[in-house]
Amino acid sequence: MMSPRGPTRRTFVVGIMGTAASLALPAVGRAAAGGPPPFATARHQFTLVRGARPVPPVTIPRLGGGALDLQSFRGKVVLVNFWATWCAACRTELPILDQLAGDRRADLAVVAITTDRDRSVVAPFAKKLKLRHLTIGFDLGGLVGRAGASDGVDTPFALYGMPITFLLGVTGQVEGYITGEADWLSAEARRLFDYYASARGA
Repeated sequence: MMSPRGPTRRTFVVGIMGTAASLALPAVGRAAAGGPPPFATARHQFTLVRGARPVPPVTIPRLGGGALDLQSFRGKVVLVNFWATWCAACRTELPILDQLAGDRRADLAVVAITTDRDRSVVAPFAKKLKLRHLTIGFDLGGLVGRAGASDGVDTPFALYGMPITFLLGVTGQVEGYITGEADWLSAEARRLFDYYASARGA
């Protein structure tokens, strides 16, 4: 039985095996010559997504009230991070993403979507980590991202691990992703953002 807090570690292991063929990430590959600059951690690398369609309109409830739609960020590079309160690596990465969001770069948006199903645990967790700038959303029903079979639900993101961060280009489609915590404040990350932000006419 699935934990009421959301997908478990075991769910993600199973999901890695089953989602590539079923969700909206049809083909992947390494950053190639002439493509985006490399971005990697000690264990993972930014993986390109080929042939992904633009993310469909999905209403995402926000922590603190209201809702957001990823389509509203078209024209910007968007980082969409999926995390959970039980995820140790998320506790490392979320403050980095919060600082990046606080930089208020005009051509970049940062959204962190929790997969926790118990909304009551999210606000205390965010307060403990002192997250002040990050836009935090909920995916209570697994309508935005899902590990494993999608049960007929057209989810825009396949959750291959936790945390996982997707990069949306200025046209609103998924360009790539990286699993695990990453240093989004590094020079390498900024070169990646610059590359996709300058791709408006590509």
